[in-house]
Amino acid sequence: MVGRGRARRSVPEVVAEPGVVAEDPASGFCGAVVGFEQGHVVLEDRHGRTRLFALAPAGFLIDGEPVTLVRPSRSQAPGRVVSASGSVRVAGLRARTARDSRLWVEGVHDAELVERVWGHDLRVEGVVVEPLHGIDELAARVAEFGPAGHRRLGVLVDHLVAGSKESRIVAGLRDVNVLVTGHPFVDVWEAVRPAAVGIAAWPRVPRGVDWKEGVCARLGWGEPAEGWRRVLSGVGSYRDLETPLIGAVERLIDFVTTGEE
Repeated sequence: MVGRGRARRSVPEVVAEPGVVAEDPASGFCGAVVGFEQGHVVLEDRHGRTRLFALAPAGFLIDGEPVTLVRPSRSQAPGRVVSASGSVRVAGLRARTARDSRLWVEGVHDAELVERVWGHDLRVEGVVVEPLHGIDELAARVAEFGPAGHRRLGVLVDHLVAGSKESRIVAGLRDVNVLVTGHPFVDVWEAVRPAAVGIAAWPRVPRGVDWKEGVCARLGWGEPAEGWRRVLSGVGSYRDLETPLIGAVERLIDFVTTGEE
């Protein structure tokens, strides 16, 4: 007697509209649809690199599941919508399953600022941001995390300048799967351009005075919680941030999204 065979799993068709994120399983290249050339779909990754792929049956992955990309029935201009970080915004985004790699920041304010500007990119890439609430125990936390080739760790540190406590802590880390970057500002608030929050410059706070409290007192912003709301609401895109922070975060995202596919 011939047994019944297993039902063949159908592969859904997905219209390759501009902004749809797909992955080529053979190469691991992942990007958003930006157009068509010579009968091929053009994908662009978060670094602006483009590649052409044939529209083969079950030829792509979306959210880890095989799909068949089909060309829209009518010609559509791709049109580029830019995210807060300056990357191509992905329409109808569903967050990718989180990677094993992580991006650590010092505190909640750092995490909220990174989310405000790079949140779209991080969801595309499946990168989770976690606040450390200080880096005094960084070496122990890194050892507990257990970095590896498929499990990279990026750490964003405030006030990473020569001779600072932060620089001495970071100097003790020696692991090729860990990258620490930082900015020179005492607090991540200061990495927001003054004009974005309606001031001429960040006030100077005497040594020994809590920086956030000192800033709020000098600007009449009330308590630090109220001051932070003012700061965060002033940030609409990467243009509202100082260059050292932008570069530091971009390097970390590149680092933790390399070599894991």
